[in-house]
Amino acid sequence: MALVCLTDFQAQARERLSKSSWDFIEGGADDCITRDDNIAAFKKIRLRPRYLRDVSEVDTRTTIQGEEISAPIGISPSGFQCLAWPDGEMSTARAAQAAKVCYITSTYSSCDFEDIVAAAPRGLRWFQLYVQPDQQLNKQLVQRAECLGFKALVITVDTPIPGNRRHDVRNQLDLQKNLMLKDLRLPKERNSIPSLQTSGISKSLCWDDISWFQSITRLPIILKGILTKEDAELAVKHNVHGIIVSNHGGRQLDEVPSTIDALMEVVAAVNGKMEVYLDGGIRTGNDVLKALALGAKCIFLGRPILWGLACKGEDGVREILNILKNEFHASMTLAGCRSIAEISQDLIQFSRL
Repeated sequence: MALVCLTDFQAQARERLSKSSWDFIEGGADDCITRDDNIAAFKKIRLRPRYLRDVSEVDTRTTIQGEEISAPIGISPSGFQCLAWPDGEMSTARAAQAAKVCYITSTYSSCDFEDIVAAAPRGLRWFQLYVQPDQQLNKQLVQRAECLGFKALVITVDTPIPGNRRHDVRNQLDLQKNLMLKDLRLPKERNSIPSLQTSGISKSLCWDDISWFQSITRLPIILKGILTKEDAELAVKHNVHGIIVSNHGGRQLDEVPSTIDALMEVVAAVNGKMEVYLDGGIRTGNDVLKALALGAKCIFLGRPILWGLACKGEDGVREILNILKNEFHASMTLAGCRSIAEISQDLIQFSRL
């Protein structure tokens, strides 16, 4: 059967993966209320198309942090991708490069950063950091990513501890024991710096730490996990370059707002002073259009990339990206938007359903 939409890949990936791998990828925290709301909230938004506008040429290109991408679609950081496909992140990187979109590479990649870069040397990559308790290790990771050509530093802020993911507890999943996590330190430093395999995520990360990160890198800093206007205003105050509105796919604190519901609040708070992105719940081209209409500069895909990877490796990720890009192009055309600049909040209304 042909796979023609993102959820087709979801069904096939479930058949291909082991139960524990599927539960790890698909699971959310606690009752999975936020995970499910991320998708459902998009369906409460209706589109207000405009016609008679000559849509013979529609351009989906845009820029993020000054770099051009083929469409406002990117890949969220997901660790341990070899659970889905043997060479994991290398396949993802190659597909992102082919599609001319941004790939945010996770701290907990199952491939060496150098191998990921070598697999797709011309790709646009950002580096996602889970801040470690050891500052020397943080500095080494960030500066190593900068030397490898990553174009931005994405600091995840919503994970002082892991969320309560019941499926993983039931499955007794321990990734550090059951999966070979590559040692992310440079060879010459491996005897002097703690390993990520023994170092947890920092619980003490706070706003005062942002200036330290700014002092050790020239990369633009983007905060992933902001959901409120108060934190968005603090991000502006601390001179970061962007925000990814995210609730970690519903995998951290359950019963927080869906990302599309939180987006307007964050966009209003930053008032154009930085770029705002969104991940969580995107499944169709219409979803992309709705996110942009509410102020997102770009969306990032999480689980659907892993579905594609599980089904067909690099080809599957490429198909996922191409399906969504084509759907988005069609959505723009049918709504009367000839360029990204023509997508505005006038395009949407909120359903009473």
